[in-house]
Amino acid sequence: MAPHPPPSATAAAQHVQQFLTTALSQRGPAALPYAEDVKWHIRQHLVALAEAYSSLRPRTATFTHNDGRSAHLLQAEGTIPIAFRGAVYHLPASIWLLESYPRRPPAVYLTPTRDMLVKPGHPLVDPSGLVREDAAPYLRSWVFPASNLVDLVRSLSHLFGLDPPLYTRPNHATTSPSPSPSPSPSPSPLPSSSFSSPYGVGNPSRFPPPPSSQAHPHARPTEDPAEVFRRNAVAKILDAVHSDMGAMRRAQEAEMEGLFSTQAELRRRQEELTRGLREMVEEKEGLEQQLQLVLMNTDLLEGWARENEGLCRRCHDGVDVDDVFEPVDALSRQMQECTAADLATEDTIYALDKAVQEGAIPFDSYLKNIRALSREQFFHRAMAAKVRATLVQAQVTSMAARVPHYAS
Repeated sequence: MAPHPPPSATAAAQHVQQFLTTALSQRGPAALPYAEDVKWHIRQHLVALAEAYSSLRPRTATFTHNDGRSAHLLQAEGTIPIAFRGAVYHLPASIWLLESYPRRPPAVYLTPTRDMLVKPGHPLVDPSGLVREDAAPYLRSWVFPASNLVDLVRSLSHLFGLDPPLYTRPNHATTSPSPSPSPSPSPSPLPSSSFSSPYGVGNPSRFPPPPSSQAHPHARPTEDPAEVFRRNAVAKILDAVHSDMGAMRRAQEAEMEGLFSTQAELRRRQEELTRGLREMVEEKEGLEQQLQLVLMNTDLLEGWARENEGLCRRCHDGVDVDDVFEPVDALSRQMQECTAADLATEDTIYALDKAVQEGAIPFDSYLKNIRALSREQFFHRAMAAKVRATLVQAQVTSMAARVPHYAS
């Protein structure tokens, strides 16, 4: 169990911060079972509590759950000051930060000393000293991250001042069996050297008087009806305010859920728009490339038309159709001649096939002619293939030279 930091003024705050930093930064088996994203909130809550209420000091101890599980947790142990009938009392208490803190409220236990008893039938505290979560307005309306330990202690101090949950054990009561209703946690008490007891052990006058009028029939003054009415009105107003806060929290949570759903839908639509825009940009780039190719082909056709304008005029004057098309260069002329020879040879072979079928020529003469024509056709086709490859290479080179002109 980690010791308390010293209770001096400025040094106490530094020791509290160092103690919490060390405790929350531990790893391995000694690590505290809190989520990493809330450890900063836990540290800030306990530091603020120690500054606001110096009687409550943080420490680590073993907490035993109702199902028997044990956990090493943080707690704030000390006293909660209350004002009752013009006097200030200090109620011993332990505030346990459970594993789900701060998303869930802490567990608050009153730890009465040997000279104290829990008031039977108290609306906020059960016989074991546990402050019921469903009865205390601040615990019932706990909201993360707005709720904190300082406001919790301040709210409990006000409520306990209206109706103290602990009172001094009557003098005639037997002290041998100490009632000491202990909560489920079982940490060892603080050493007496850590800090002086703020609720004055052994001094019954530091505790609220017993609620029973038979214990001290002449010591309890008659309460002012106006004061009783005021306390009840304040309690009801506080309860109504906390109920309204709970309703507002639920409404805000529902609104936040709706906003989160809308945000998810907007993000989905944003992704669709981004994807559509990217596809349109890619399509635009493809169309621009097609446009450049069309412009290049148009330029080629216009150049050809200008070069062959004279042939077009002669065609209108009755020029032979065979003379209309003229190769533009030697390679084109050679390609034309090879193609014409190939097709002529093909026609000759077809005519020989018909003649041999009809018996117009002898078969041995047919074979001799076919062999010669096939050899000649092979050479024509080989030459045409070479000329075609040379023309394609020349066309690619010409197009590559024109690209900078169209790009500009």
